[in-house]
Amino acid sequence: MRYQLASMALLMTVAANAQQRPLAADALTHDKSAAITQSLPVPRFWLNDHEVLLEQRNNGASTYVIYNAATGKNRPATATEAQPAAAPQSVFLKDGDVFYKDANGERQLTKTETAEKVPTLSPDHLHAAYTRANNLYVYDLQTNKETQLTTDGTSTILNGYASWVYMEEILGRATQYKAYWWSPDSKHIAYFRTDESMVPVFPIYDETGQHGFLENTRYPKAGDPNPEVKVGIADINTARTVWADFNEKDDQYFGTPHWDASGSSLWVQWLNRDQNDYHLYAISLETGAKSELYREQQKTWIDLEDRVDRFNFLANNKGYVYLSDKSGWMQMYYHDMQGKLIRQLAPGEYSVLAVPRIDEKAGVVYFTARKENSTRIDLYSVKLDGSGFKRLTSGDYYNDVNVSPTGKYFVTTYSNINTPTKVALVANTGKVIANIADSKGADYDKYEYAKTELIRVKSEDGKFDLPAVITWPLHMDSTKRYPVLISIYGGPNAGTVYDRFSVNANQQWLAKEGIIQIAMDHRASGQFGKAGVNYMYRDLGDWELKDYATIVKYLENKGYADPKKICITGFSYGGYMSCLAVTKYADVFNYAMAGGSVTDWSLYDSHYTERYMDTPKDNPEGYKNGAVLTFADKYNDKTGMLQIVHGTIDDNVHLQNSLQLVRKLQSLDKHFEMMFYPGGRHGWPGMARTHFENEKMRFIYRYLLEKPAAPEMIH
Repeated sequence: MRYQLASMALLMTVAANAQQRPLAADALTHDKSAAITQSLPVPRFWLNDHEVLLEQRNNGASTYVIYNAATGKNRPATATEAQPAAAPQSVFLKDGDVFYKDANGERQLTKTETAEKVPTLSPDHLHAAYTRANNLYVYDLQTNKETQLTTDGTSTILNGYASWVYMEEILGRATQYKAYWWSPDSKHIAYFRTDESMVPVFPIYDETGQHGFLENTRYPKAGDPNPEVKVGIADINTARTVWADFNEKDDQYFGTPHWDASGSSLWVQWLNRDQNDYHLYAISLETGAKSELYREQQKTWIDLEDRVDRFNFLANNKGYVYLSDKSGWMQMYYHDMQGKLIRQLAPGEYSVLAVPRIDEKAGVVYFTARKENSTRIDLYSVKLDGSGFKRLTSGDYYNDVNVSPTGKYFVTTYSNINTPTKVALVANTGKVIANIADSKGADYDKYEYAKTELIRVKSEDGKFDLPAVITWPLHMDSTKRYPVLISIYGGPNAGTVYDRFSVNANQQWLAKEGIIQIAMDHRASGQFGKAGVNYMYRDLGDWELKDYATIVKYLENKGYADPKKICITGFSYGGYMSCLAVTKYADVFNYAMAGGSVTDWSLYDSHYTERYMDTPKDNPEGYKNGAVLTFADKYNDKTGMLQIVHGTIDDNVHLQNSLQLVRKLQSLDKHFEMMFYPGGRHGWPGMARTHFENEKMRFIYRYLLEKPAAPEMIH
């Protein structure tokens, strides 16, 4: 499950003076041309170790500048320099056929009645691969010859194309269902052969047209049979496939395969159905035989989702840096190519986020982490021999970095709640080479902004300092209590509280209207590492709301919050949290706006749900205690209100979830609000999205402010 709709952004704290006007009362209504902030250049890539290309977008047009880290100067980029990422060669789909494009133009490779899918170019740019009717093909761009690599594709046998649960939960949406991987030398393609014939079909009804139609999806719900997967390695010259030595009948998962640096071996990630026993195998290209490189077991679960930097290979097969949270925190482990641990790098109780660069010549690893403060990100370096650990970014900022090929320089886009975002070019010594840009607009200082701050509240059991970002009402009166609007997601390791800058029109306006707006994270949000996330094991929905309720009660005890007007809103897992808040925790939360909500974990997919909850058969009490329907009778429609929203063809969190909650509330004769979006998936664009946002704003005015919605806030 991944969050589809963005939550409201956080805001900054600025001291106002007598000459400043409230931003919401002027720039957001009467003078929309006011330059409060300006767009920032985005680092696209490094042309070499000292020149970085930045893209500046204004009014839909892009200009490109190259900054020279050695001189600290910039110059306009040439057309050739500005486009190296969009390689001269590429393959793409047009009207269901595959086309090839190079410097000489484009040409059509396929012309078939059956549409091709997921085309990619080989690393040497001499071949294209794609699927058709669930078979895998290769096209030789020099001879214009197509070779069919598989022949058994059907509606339920998928070669090189992923099943829904693999795309959504393991390979990632960015793959667009692609389930094959070129070797670095372009001689082989690794692929998944998936049999999903045993997976139950879930029907999704679309109302379009006179008769409507059913969209049938093979969707394994918690406890259901999963698709059976084989891992094949195809030789593109002989069209012969070697099968990796696994039994496809075993109840198992395969993660994204990785080719080693030379392409001589395929590394396959294997995980049992319980998701607590992980193996990494090297697969022989000739025989398919497997040899174990690494094994990890945890008492709770091991994440298998695709991470591009789970393995960080050194060139010439000299080893790799592996990321694991087995210690309770995501950390780096340096292994040789036989899987033997050489050493842990930069150990500590903090979360490593990514390894953007390894300078093998100098033996230095560059990585980002939440170390100084869990709401901020910094860049660090450490040597492969374990020495020389140091922080490279400075100050109390959230940093988004782009590191040069050897790590000698980096571009950081940095800010905090009180500081508008800036861009700087920095040497790895910490020296600022150039201050590139500042998002602070020409009219920024003319306006008064609602005070926003980051606080921490001690959890009820005293074990955690829970972070929250609060935007207070403009000109807040310490003798008054105010309505509270809580925007959350709430899923495992998916926190939303960061110490970074953002200006948001809605929040500025609602601050003027007198609403306390808050984003907050619980103990399992990732702020406290895997050790904190483990609290969710077999118990989704429990600790999240205990911690959220603690923060709400803190606001009430301080005299800030009106306990009769506590509203929570979110989408997907956030919708689940919102529904559960006004049922299980109805004594704390009165109002909720819930979108795309899970209402019973037995209705969600196998891989995601069982990771945390095991199967319904193994954990019946956990499923019961985590279901909204279990606590529906606690919902108090006399003192609060629940708004239920869902897309009618949501293929991720099925409409079934909201419909079962609606049925339950109706059986209890409970009043609630409901809005469905025909043709809406897990989120919806265009005017449907506008309508959705307007309905939320009307809800806020009706129940929290008790007056008609301001015309300025209805779009």
